Amino acid sequence: MQPELLDGASAEEAAGNLRDLDRINRWFGGNAILARKLAPLLARKPDALILDVGAARGDTIRYLARRFPRARFIALDRSEMLLRQADGRRLLADACVWPIAPGSVDIVMCTLFLHHLGEAEVVRALQDFRSAARMAVVAVDLQRHILARQFLPATRWFFRWDPITLHDGPISVDAAFTKAELRELVPEARVESHAPWFRLSLVIESGGKKRVDR
Repeated sequence: MQPELLDGASAEEAAGNLRDLDRINRWFGGNAILARKLAPLLARKPDALILDVGAARGDTIRYLARRFPRARFIALDRSEMLLRQADGRRLLADACVWPIAPGSVDIVMCTLFLHHLGEAEVVRALQDFRSAARMAVVAVDLQRHILARQFLPATRWFFRWDPITLHDGPISVDAAFTKAELRELVPEARVESHAPWFRLSLVIESGGKKRVDR
């Protein structure tokens, strides 16, 4: 994967991109898909303890906290700069050096995180997530598709995307998985694609539930 500008950006330089990512998740399906996947789990345990891996400044947690006010959240990120801007409980850590004890949270979730990893790293990360989660692992990420890659450049003037967003967005789409690839990597997961948002969701419930083809 090519380097993304956000990785080396200062807080001031990153601000516009982070606002864009929040807009993209709120307006183009990411948060809504994640909430739908969490809803049946939180119906069973409304006060579940949820670890958000790659939480950045916690925008997704703030959205979910309004939807699920009894749920408890922990934001995990390796960037101290970003994590300082999150609310509530925070953990500064690298998810690739897994810091969470087995069975210590109810749900591990991530949004726009898996595409930063290679295939072997995805498998390893999901194994780590499963070990920590008493109930389930829930992930929402980009789906690799030519139309998804063209979206940001095509709408740059209308939405006034930040320069970092315009640089990093196509790189992220190129690094993302297709539905078939993610199913092949994680055969025990339920993997779905979500039109027209070019998003994939992945759910692995404890007890090894098998995937459902859709």
